[in-house]
Amino acid sequence: MEKLRQGLKQGIVIENSRIPQMLSWVIDIGAITLYPFIIFRGTAEERVINHERIHIAQQKELLVIPFYILYGWFWLVNRIIHRDSGPQAYYNIPFEVEAYHNDADFTYIESRPRNAWKEYFISRNN
Repeated sequence: MEKLRQGLKQGIVIENSRIPQMLSWVIDIGAITLYPFIIFRGTAEERVINHERIHIAQQKELLVIPFYILYGWFWLVNRIIHRDSGPQAYYNIPFEVEAYHNDADFTYIESRPRNAWKEYFISRNN
């Protein structure tokens, strides 16, 4: 029971999966978080696990489904309105900006404020 509780809190890591490769339409995905799973194409690296755990926190605070809706919305806005390339649209999603900015800080998740991703929203006028 404790292992399940810990997995729901920090993510359940799955290595050597084909799922990231199958979802690599826009950029080459090495790992993806589909709450509560952190799914790796190859073997898990600590920094990437930390990055994906930030997504676990984001997904939990947004009750999972709204996270995916917002994620897709931000990507579409970046592609259509801001005319970002596919990869650039991905890197400008506030959820990704927060995760990339903090994935080397292995204590970040412990002190992360609720909805911290909002602080990484980039306002752009095009």
